[in-house]
Amino acid sequence: LLVGIGGFLGAVSRFALANWAVRLCGGPFPLGTFIVNVSGSFLLGAVLAVLEDKALLDAPQRHFLIAGFLGAYTTFSTFSYESLHLFQHGPVLLGVLNVVGSVALGLLGVWGGFALARWGIG
Repeated sequence: LLVGIGGFLGAVSRFALANWAVRLCGGPFPLGTFIVNVSGSFLLGAVLAVLEDKALLDAPQRHFLIAGFLGAYTTFSTFSYESLHLFQHGPVLLGVLNVVGSVALGLLGVWGGFALARWGIG
């Protein structure tokens, strides 16, 4: 339940911030998504650093904040954290594979889904 409530709040926050950025700046660059991704990555890093050093939150509160709020606010923050972890603690090649593979296959997936749906509709 707490993850769901956190997810609701994170999704609403993402939507509001992204729309605010578009209204403020407009233009072809996806500034809203960019701000959400960078701020979400920053927040996840800060929260995990604090929680690593101090047990300030119990498990339900951590799940609300990390999996719920930040997970719905942006999954990019998790991708960023996991990539950093691979660069710091795993073979660097795995970090590169995660970053390049996620971006390249993500773009390919969007293109494939778009093409398949258009083919099915057309």
